[in-house]
Order: sequence, then structure tokens, then C-alpha cells
Amino acid sequence: MLELRPLVKSDQERLWRWLHLALWDPPPAPPRPMEVLQAPEVRIFAEDWGRPSDIGIVAVVDGVDAGACWMRVMRAGLGSAFVDEGIPQLGIALTAPFQRLGYGEIMLRAALALAWGARYEQVSLTVHPQNPAIALYERCGFSKIGLRQTYHLMVARRPWTV
Repeated sequence: MLELRPLVKSDQERLWRWLHLALWDPPPAPPRPMEVLQAPEVRIFAEDWGRPSDIGIVAVVDGVDAGACWMRVMRAGLGSAFVDEGIPQLGIALTAPFQRLGYGEIMLRAALALAWGARYEQVSLTVHPQNPAIALYERCGFSKIGLRQTYHLMVARRPWTV
């Protein structure tokens, strides 16, 4: 059974693991070393979680924290998906046993609903062009608007009906 709960400050250690999972490279590339989380351009997505503008959801499946979807507003020029200081950048990850079961879409839609409820007009992300999650992002309202290095920059815009 899937439940959703807020991503809170006490989830900090789990958030680091989820951020590591979110750093997807196409197979057969192995996962990046954990040390990549120390890089300033990576740390900014998770460090000191729980700022007033931070938004996040944790997927809990049968009592197990399966993954998270989180977003954070950053200063000008920070983050691979930076578009504007008023647009949060999104990260999402599910641990392997919970992938490709529909939980990611439920979690992403719930997180976007929180962003729209917080009156954000857009949410951005970057994704590797070979990542199959692109289809998920498009189903949830994201559109490709450009490239950041070799990654697609995608933006979802707040629906008028929210």
C-alpha cells in the first residue's frame, strides 16, 4: 500500500541517498561514487533540507520509505535546472525495488500539486536524454525547453485551474 508523507528535516540522511539515485547515467555506466555528493553543485539540492521554500514528498510503500520527490528554489545561476529565482528545481528518486510500478508518477503529481498550492508558477528539472523517465515527466506536464550541457532542461507550468 502506498502512502505519501512530507519530506522533513529528519529525512536528511535518506535524502542524500535519494539524491545519489537521482544522478542517473545510462547503462552500462555504474552508479556514480558517493563522493559526488560532496561536490558543491550537487550538495545544493539536498543540504540543510527543510528551508521554508523546500517542498518534498516521500513515498512509503508497506511501511518502507521507497523514494522521494523534492524541489528547492535556488539563487541565480545555481543548479543545473536554474531558470529563475522563483522557480524550484526538482529531484526525484525511487529505490530499485519500487521502480516502474507507478509510484513515481503518483509521487511526482502530488509534489507538483504542493508546488502549485504554494503558488509557484513553474517547476524545472534536467534529465539525461536517454533516461526513460522523460516519458513520466511529459505525462506530468513537463516540456523540453532547451539543453544544459547534454541534458534536457524541462519545465512544467502551473495549470490555470489550480
